[in-house]
Amino acid sequence: MEKATIVNLDTDDEIECLFNPGEYTFERSNTWTPHQVRGENVPDLEFGGGSSTTLSMQLFLDTSLTGGDVRRTSDRIRALMDVDEDARDSTTARGRPPMVEFRWGRIWSFRAVISRLTETCTLFRENGTPVRATLNVSFLQAREAGTYPAQNPTTMGTSGYRHWIVREGDTIDWIAFREYGDAAMWRHIADANGLDNPGQLRPGLALAIPPAP
Repeated sequence: MEKATIVNLDTDDEIECLFNPGEYTFERSNTWTPHQVRGENVPDLEFGGGSSTTLSMQLFLDTSLTGGDVRRTSDRIRALMDVDEDARDSTTARGRPPMVEFRWGRIWSFRAVISRLTETCTLFRENGTPVRATLNVSFLQAREAGTYPAQNPTTMGTSGYRHWIVREGDTIDWIAFREYGDAAMWRHIADANGLDNPGQLRPGLALAIPPAP
């Protein structure tokens, strides 16, 4: 199943969910103002406008099998609620957090800002390093559906290709295990990307992940 991603639309940085959400919830409300009508049982209703849709989900993070710190992912998601200094208004000097987009596969995406995030760490190593956590995340809609083009974040110019943004500590055999379930498939990735030294991956490098042979 294709991995869900959260994209910083100001920087195009992508955060891939370690596990896809088990469910998600949309919530929306409209404002209606009742005006009493003399002699009537039901008032007239005046439409006051719509509100942004909220998309809520729980993300499960687990690095207990890889030895990594689960905060490597959770901190990146939480940082999407921080003011982006590069996005400050030059006139008013007011800042804002970045706009984001939640994407899952080729079918739909949701452009929004993160309005709420709760992180609960539930498993730790002996030195206190958290290796399992759940994030309850709420996205507040920032643009009406249908007013921006559909995105396909899983292709890199060739049908069926995915892509992986290298993070600090990633190794090519670990990426192969995550993508194919077989660490020995690392050479398949190296050949597709023309890597001269696949043992040294630079953080931020975008790798094309071809379909399994």
